Amino acid sequence: MTSDMVVVRKEGLYCVPGQFYIDPWRPVERAVITHAHGDHARGGHRHYLAATPGVGVLKSRLGDIHIDGLAYGETVVHNGVTISLHPAGHVLGSAQVRMAYRGEVWVASGDYKVEADSTCTPFEPVRCDTFITESTFGLPIYRWQPQQEVYDDINDWWRANAAQGRASVMQCYSFGKAQRILSGLEADIGPIVCHGAVQTLNTVYRDSGVWLPPTVMVGDVDKDDLKRALVIAPPAAAGSPWVKRFGDFSDAFASGWMQLRGARRRRGVDRGFVLSDHADWPGLMQAITATGAERVIVTHGSIAVLVRWLQQQGLQASGFDTEYGDDEADDAAAGAATDAATDAATDAATDTDAATDTDAATTEAASAEAVSTDAPPVGARHA
Repeated sequence: MTSDMVVVRKEGLYCVPGQFYIDPWRPVERAVITHAHGDHARGGHRHYLAATPGVGVLKSRLGDIHIDGLAYGETVVHNGVTISLHPAGHVLGSAQVRMAYRGEVWVASGDYKVEADSTCTPFEPVRCDTFITESTFGLPIYRWQPQQEVYDDINDWWRANAAQGRASVMQCYSFGKAQRILSGLEADIGPIVCHGAVQTLNTVYRDSGVWLPPTVMVGDVDKDDLKRALVIAPPAAAGSPWVKRFGDFSDAFASGWMQLRGARRRRGVDRGFVLSDHADWPGLMQAITATGAERVIVTHGSIAVLVRWLQQQGLQASGFDTEYGDDEADDAAAGAATDAATDAATDAATDTDAATDTDAATTEAASAEAVSTDAPPVGARHA
């Protein structure tokens, strides 16, 4: 092809020959949606296409929309472009968008993680010529511990609080993170209470065949039993009258950003659990390598660092300027940018032997340098 298959327009990522958009941020005629988080799935489009497992979530969040579901791996042709959706492993119904046209294949990842969990279909690498990847945690300081270890830590924290007669309030995002945490809980410790925003999505997950332990609303639990409860609530509930009804409680926040030491302090919670539904640095490397792509386009996150690293490995790499945030970025924004840069630099020194400059730009550059000795090569065929 003489021109790019996907470009950025004011409405969003646009497939030129197919004449459709991928996760557009302004209303369009045809939108292919990778998943139902608010920065990727917005209202106002005339026609939606999404992976079948995600249709229920999209309807629950966007209301009465004109949407078609496509099974993972199934194909549909639009204006000569063959479209298929493949598991992204991010949340229920999340998908990568594969586009094939005149012998060339592009894949737009949406958000993804490579560690499988029981609440969504595991990530599936898709071979392509050009891969559009997210980079939410695109710095080498981000390396997740196995999720079972995090589940064990959460259960130990809950059990200790219950023994002291205190409720355990877990702040996390209502869609995806809440259900993933629920799937790892030991329900015999005490009742599991969910905020209404979480409970609504629990129903969607269960209707989709995902097993979750029994959960109740706060009004369904005796006051004495609340002292042993684990409470799942969205971040917006912090400090609200709803959460104050639990009296003396211990609180926590679950996010990939909790790897930064200052994040828990800024949130003002007792505990921070490092659990992300996005790929960490090794996960990004693994996913990119598996595509076999010669060209990689990086979106939202640490674009400059990842692009630089990929270029050093001999790949064609560049970035797309998009309006995506992410479901985890908001909790990092609670702190000042200078504090975040300081935390990142400190952790980089501890975890990756990177330089400890506190300026954000210097920190990212130092992190990129750290990769050259600390991370496995991407696209070893170019080494």
